[in-house]
Amino acid sequence: MFHKEGHKIIFGSLVALVVSIILIDHLVSIVWLQKTLMLVLVILFLTILQFFRNPKRKGKLDDGHVLSPVDGKVVVIEEVFEKEFFNDKRLQVSIFMSPINVHVTRYPVGGQVVYSKYHPGKFLVAWHPKASEENERTTVVVQNRTFGKVLYRQIAGALAKRIVNYAKANEAVVQGTDSGFIKFGSRVDVFLPLDTNIKVTLNQKVRGGISVIADRT
Repeated sequence: MFHKEGHKIIFGSLVALVVSIILIDHLVSIVWLQKTLMLVLVILFLTILQFFRNPKRKGKLDDGHVLSPVDGKVVVIEEVFEKEFFNDKRLQVSIFMSPINVHVTRYPVGGQVVYSKYHPGKFLVAWHPKASEENERTTVVVQNRTFGKVLYRQIAGALAKRIVNYAKANEAVVQGTDSGFIKFGSRVDVFLPLDTNIKVTLNQKVRGGISVIADRT
């Protein structure tokens, strides 16, 4: 199954693929070159398909757990001062997504959205220290009955050109369901209370809506 954000791109790419193959078949007479060009186009199309895949996830819903919002690798676990919403210290867990990861963003906890804001910005590489504050990004805060307010931030990277955010203030949301999509990028930061137990380690690979990144047990 493919994410709805990719439907138009996939259809357009399919049309372009068919037209290109027909043109190559008619205009290129060298057999090996013809086959090579067709193969490259098919590989590019398959790459687009895998990027927009949206596998169904059946993670266990648990208000005592914070689930990873995305697929990727844990690149930051540290205590930081979060100054956009909390203006105090929080535990930050950052997950980097490579181009081959699923790029669906899912709600790490369930509850009520109390804050949702888009910020235009730069497109620094996702691991740049200033990416969290200077890149294009969205910030969402969910009020959860176990953890209180949990903030997660979608951050565009050098390749990401559009962040999609479905969260709307005052709406009730379910843990693990789709909350957005980052097209061709790149990182999500989660900010948790200081008394949260972090359950992941640096460089650990996680799956969105499945992997538990923190709890309060």
